[in-house]
Amino acid sequence: MIRKSFAFRIFIVALVLRLVPVIFARGLGIGLDDMFQYDMLARSIASGNGFRWYAQEDLNQLAAFVKFDLSSVKEYDPVRGIPTSFRAPLYPTFLAVVYFFSGTGFSRFFVARLAQAIFLGAPLAPLTYWVAKRLFPLSSLQKDRGGKKQETAAQIAAWVIACYPMLLVYPLGLGTENPFFVLLLTSFLFLLLSIEKPSAFRLLLSGLFLGLTALTRSVILPFALAAFCMLLFLHRRQALLAILAFLLVVSPWIVRNSLLHHKLTGIETSMGYNLYLGYHPQGNGSFVFGPSLDLLPILDDAERDRIGTQKAIEFIKAQPERFLPLAINRLGFFFGLEKRVLMYFYSNNLIGYIPLPGLLTISAILLLPFVVISFSAAFGLAYLRWKPEHILLILLLIGYILPHVFILSEDRFHLALVPYIAILAAQVWVNGFAPLRVRWNESLLGKLVVSLAILAAFLLTLNWGFELMRDADKISQLLGPNGNQSHFPY
Repeated sequence: MIRKSFAFRIFIVALVLRLVPVIFARGLGIGLDDMFQYDMLARSIASGNGFRWYAQEDLNQLAAFVKFDLSSVKEYDPVRGIPTSFRAPLYPTFLAVVYFFSGTGFSRFFVARLAQAIFLGAPLAPLTYWVAKRLFPLSSLQKDRGGKKQETAAQIAAWVIACYPMLLVYPLGLGTENPFFVLLLTSFLFLLLSIEKPSAFRLLLSGLFLGLTALTRSVILPFALAAFCMLLFLHRRQALLAILAFLLVVSPWIVRNSLLHHKLTGIETSMGYNLYLGYHPQGNGSFVFGPSLDLLPILDDAERDRIGTQKAIEFIKAQPERFLPLAINRLGFFFGLEKRVLMYFYSNNLIGYIPLPGLLTISAILLLPFVVISFSAAFGLAYLRWKPEHILLILLLIGYILPHVFILSEDRFHLALVPYIAILAAQVWVNGFAPLRVRWNESLLGKLVVSLAILAAFLLTLNWGFELMRDADKISQLLGPNGNQSHFPY
């Protein structure tokens, strides 16, 4: 009862905190390319036209920014638009369900944000609590002694996620991260349960939720593959249930995309576009506004994907010496300070002028939580042992970070890992550094693990210092009297 009671209470707290910005922003529209695209797809699905975008009405709205090429589109339908495979399908489908009940008037944005806060944002807190309880369970000895440290650490991790500033405002955006965060955490929970005590029900749900996560953002596929290999190693043939459930979820969409392009096609065809941006000569490994428009006029998804991939290979061959520095850049961007959204919205006067003391306070509220929890979590890495649930966490960290290191990276991408980072940080806050001393003294491997944890904390600090120096001119301009009119691109 205590466990359920706390999970319910933290859900209510997380929900109330997320409803505050949603209610205050009830008159807010949408302002980024991704949001327009998800909205287009959702309206098309809700109206019964299927997974299509760029009807003539939408093209007219975007004509001032991008000159689209309709020559590659066969039998263009100005009313229904173009069938697409560029985006994964689950998030537009979620929005379409919301639009079905709310209608497609301007109020749809408020209803969508409300639904995201209730069904996608607030559940992150209790899910983090349940995952923490299974990542660091009480041993029988600790239970006999009445130890409460692990329970306290799990609750602290849940509180961090309930109150984490960037996660509070994320339901305001129409983006795949909203369902991705909660589906990934749910998948991880059922994988832990399957490791702990395998059953047909748990394994099927593991595969089901991993499939839904992949249909939200296919970047999770490397982790899914690693998780299935681990389940096969631990549970042999029984693990095939998880794989079967996963394939049943993702296969219909892969078949649909393959039929659309008359060749084998994956869940989404955005890889070429992302590679093009990630290796563009004018880029630094992250999103760059200018080159981001180069491939948008191409409305044939397969052609855009082919050209983007081909150009990326040409960029790499022309300057192979950039490959490693770009990868290091992307790793730095991934763990960067969460300032990009604030800089974009404030510099483009979307929230008006804010006096310097207020702006500094807002910046600290948004930026410092990640600094605190990730620095602490670096030491928490030394708490991990050679046990299945901890190996699963390591596989998630590696499997999720590496694709961003070699393709494209932004600081917002690390938000999917914030619940796991908070869990590790809470272990350090509750247990202190004594477990690190124990680990150091127990073996040579223990010394190596502790040394790597200290190195990770140092590199994080170094990365943030370099970032502040690199962006010093922009930050200075932003903090100036006309900072809200700096008009920085996203």
